Amino acid sequence: MNVKSSLWISEEDGDSGYGSTDDVELIDGDEVFDLIRSISDPEHRSMSLEQLAVVSAPQITVSNDCNHVMVEFTPTVPHCGMSTLIGLSIRVRLLRSLPTRFKIDIKVKPGSHQSEHAVNKQLNDKERVAAALENPALVEVLETCLASASRHGQSPDLE
Repeated sequence: MNVKSSLWISEEDGDSGYGSTDDVELIDGDEVFDLIRSISDPEHRSMSLEQLAVVSAPQITVSNDCNHVMVEFTPTVPHCGMSTLIGLSIRVRLLRSLPTRFKIDIKVKPGSHQSEHAVNKQLNDKERVAAALENPALVEVLETCLASASRHGQSPDLE
């Protein structure tokens, strides 16, 4: 469901009187979940992040008033070496899909990873993210994980 709000500016406010529209598309956690649920796990490519219970709708918070999206994910094991790559794939998918007005935070569920603080720092540092996205080998892996995400809600093994 697309909900839009319009702001009409009257002649008294300095407009020509014809009115202008400032459309803002509101999003919710379910919409964000639909965008990331079918991302393939980098280690288990035939399975999605949803199938592995890495992401779930209750782990997503959206504040349209503050233009903020927060996604918490749960690695499959506390020593998961792919946590940063999983978080980066979630971030890239949302950066490509959501309006640019949103600030996106990606975090590991508290207590679910032995290097939780380091992973969270990497995933939310703009310079580190930009540097990672300049690495062609890493981008290739990301694109493979994200290829299934374009099929909203479908299992990654469906071709």
